[in-house]
Amino acid sequence: MNKQEFVEAVAAEAGLSKKDAGDAVDGVIATIEKTLKSGGEVALTGFGKFSISHRKARTGRNPATGATIQIAASKAPKFSAGAALKKAVK
Repeated sequence: MNKQEFVEAVAAEAGLSKKDAGDAVDGVIATIEKTLKSGGEVALTGFGKFSISHRKARTGRNPATGATIQIAASKAPKFSAGAALKKAVK
């Protein structure tokens, strides 16, 4: 399902126009992005939790040359599914 299909499904489920549903979906995504960017997390009870995973700097190898390289520390978004979501997709 792509974003347009998702917006249409939300519109049908909530009885909203496609424009209003699109604005709502965009608002949810923007809010999650802002919260994660500021270092916070978003927990939606029963659905799951969005958080940031911190990766330490480490040494790696270039697979083409075998040379040792330094891999910088980084942050990555992470999603952990909640119990209700896990049960729903079984």
